[in-house]
Order: sequence, then C-alpha cells, then structure tokens
Amino acid sequence: MKLKSLAIAATVAAAGLAGLSTSVAAADAKEQFFPVLVYRTGAYAPNGTPWANGYVDYLKLINAKGGINGVKITFEECETGYATDRSVECYERLKGKGATLFQPLSTGATFALTEKAPVDKIPLITAGYGRSESQDGGVFKWNFPLLGTYWVAADVLLQHVVKKEGGWDKIKGKKIALVYHDSPYGKEPIPLLQERAKLHGFELQLLPVTAPGVEQKATWLQVRQSRPDFVFLWGWGVMNSTALKEAQATGYPREKMFGVWWAGAEPDVKDVGDGAKGYSAVTMQHGAEPQSKVVQDILKEVYAKGQGTGTNKEEVGQVLYMRGLLSAAMGVEGVRRAQERFGKGKVMTGEQVRWGLENLALDQKKLDALGLAGVMRPVSTSCADHMGANWARVHTWDGKKWNFVGDWYQADEQIIKPLVKSTADKYAAEKKMQRRTPEDCQS
Repeated sequence: MKLKSLAIAATVAAAGLAGLSTSVAAADAKEQFFPVLVYRTGAYAPNGTPWANGYVDYLKLINAKGGINGVKITFEECETGYATDRSVECYERLKGKGATLFQPLSTGATFALTEKAPVDKIPLITAGYGRSESQDGGVFKWNFPLLGTYWVAADVLLQHVVKKEGGWDKIKGKKIALVYHDSPYGKEPIPLLQERAKLHGFELQLLPVTAPGVEQKATWLQVRQSRPDFVFLWGWGVMNSTALKEAQATGYPREKMFGVWWAGAEPDVKDVGDGAKGYSAVTMQHGAEPQSKVVQDILKEVYAKGQGTGTNKEEVGQVLYMRGLLSAAMGVEGVRRAQERFGKGKVMTGEQVRWGLENLALDQKKLDALGLAGVMRPVSTSCADHMGANWARVHTWDGKKWNFVGDWYQADEQIIKPLVKSTADKYAAEKKMQRRTPEDCQS
C-alpha cells in the first residue's frame, strides 16, 4: 500500500511545509498529533483533494497562531483511495503515534472503525457522514457525527420540497426517486425517507448506482419511465456530474433534482455548467465561503507565506475545502475544550479529547472568534447528543456559482430521535452492549 505522508517538518520544505513543527508524531510534551486519512488518488480524488487541503490548511493556521493554547499540531496523511480496507490499514498504522482522533471521510470506513475506536480509546469525528444513529452517545460513546447526519440531510430536503409544494399534504401520492451510491453511504437516508413516506403517503423509488457511478444510463431510463416528481441524488465523486448529464440527456428537469451535501459542491457541477442550472443541494450549514474571515486568515497566514497545501488558490473557500476546514476545526475545538478541564497547554489523550467532543459549547461568540461568523451556527454536544446541531440550508446552482435559497431549516427531532434510539438500541443488542450509565456520562 502506498502511503503519502505529509508532516509539519522543516525537512519537507520543498513540499510547501517549511517553517512548521519538526515532528510527525506527538513525541514531546507540546505536540498534538492529528492523523489525516485522505484520498488524493483514484476515482474520488477530485472531491477528496479539496477536503484534504482545507483540513490541513486549518491545522497550519492554528499553528501559525501559536497552536492550541501553545500546543503545536503535527499531522501525517495516509492515502486511502476511499477504500475501506485501506482506511483500516491507515488507522492501524497511525493510531500508535499518539492519535488525537480520526476522521475517516468514508461511511464504509466509519462502519469498520466504529468497533475499533472503543478498544483503542480514540474518538471518531464523522462530520456530515457515517452512522446516523451514532448521534446517540448513550450507545456510541466514541462516535461524533458533528453538525449533521444523513437523516438530518434527508429530512431537510423533504422539508424544502414540501415548502415549495405548499405543505405536507401536497406530496401525498407523489413519487420521490432516490438515486444513490450503492454503498453504506448511499443507503443511509433510506430509513428516514421510508418513515416519512409512511407518514405522508408519498411513494419512494430506490435506484442504486454501482460505484464509482460512471455508468447510469439504465438508472435514468428508469427515471424517464417512472417520471418521479422529484429526484434525490445521494452521490459522490464522478457519480454526481454523471447523474446531472444523464438528467439533461433524458430531459429530466434539474429544478426537480435535490442532492445531499456530498453532491452539492463545485466538482459536481463545474463540468456540466448551464446543464446543471436549477439543481439544488442541502448544505452542511456552510456553502462556498471565500469572503469568510477564516478563509482570509488562511490566505494571509498560510498561503501568503508559501505554505498552502493546494496548488489552486481559487479553491480556498470553495464548498469541499470549507467542509475539510470545518472538520478540522471541530477536532481542534474538541482538544481545546478538553484542555479546559484537563490542563491548558497540555497534550490531550484520546480519552480526554473524547470528553471535549462530548462537551462542545461553541456559541456564536466563540464562532466569531474563530472566523466562522456567517459560516455555521452554534454547536452544543452532550452525552445524549453527539451531533450538536441539526440546522441546514439549501443552495442552488445558477450555471456559474452556488447561491443560498431561502432561510435555515431545522431537522424534525420528533421524527429523527425515535429512529436514532431504536436503531442504536438494535445495534447495542446485536453487540451485547449496555447503554452508558449516568455516572459514565458525568465522568
């Protein structure tokens, strides 16, 4: 397996990482090690690369500002190719280097690592992906689907469609087709959509697409034949642009297509251009945020000093870049929160960071201080809620750029919470686990 390692080290100055820390692991008392699972190669590289660049650039920004209360961040990348087996290999390789936390950037990998994390006592952040039921911290002590799960995304998309139609009663008898990546990721929204279908009387058509999704003619022939009122796109990588091109070829209106937040970024639509005009996607709060203060800080403190991770400066602030940036920010803030309890200026263990992630309290004042004003809403986690926020927006492609449409939506917890609990309870029963005690939650 080819592993691409990038460390904040003076010895790799030629790679644009000069002037940063001199170690790849938390070897001394002032270095917090962040393993970085990425996919810069393979079919999903066009989408995985900007995420990785945003993630790493944010770590560099924190170091440029003095670290986390003086603790410098070190990191090492490991190339997964979006393959679950390689993701597990990367996890096993890097966990022993003092790993702070892992962000698998893959739902399949999250499923595989969920059983490893409790043994190794290393938390998993799965911001906007992973197991939707892992919102339940009473069962999933080490999983943190911060900022939103696929059930949140699906519920918000339904709310958006319903608002456009004029009410829940207006979608009774209508048909929604889910065109989805045939993987654990693509299957995640199905339970929520099925629950809503029973409640509101719409028909749900399931159309799986074999990865990586470059061949969809048969799928869109079914769409043309069944003529659904709406299409929800749960794709990733080349699958998204292919779906939009096939919709254009078959004459399906892009105005009736709505994607998840992994199907609503620049790589998904830029090659389709006007052919994707009118297509909408839910966002994980943020969209493209090139004017945000955090992006301006990165341009000033990282890129202006020749230390930017990517080669395309225009990418900084785009949708997937921001997704990686925010994912890194959640990890950093988990460490910062842990330091408030266990000692400012100290390196935190995985167990201590887990506590920090379970007790995040990012109010608007703190977000503003991080340069995230207007980018995201406050996040507050607890033992019961490992997600911390259930707000989302929708943006639409105008042929050249993404534009937000309407206001914020909040996922309906009356629908989601029972689904989360029942699914988490089923998982606990299968694994012969007990729910956490009140004492454990307070520890």
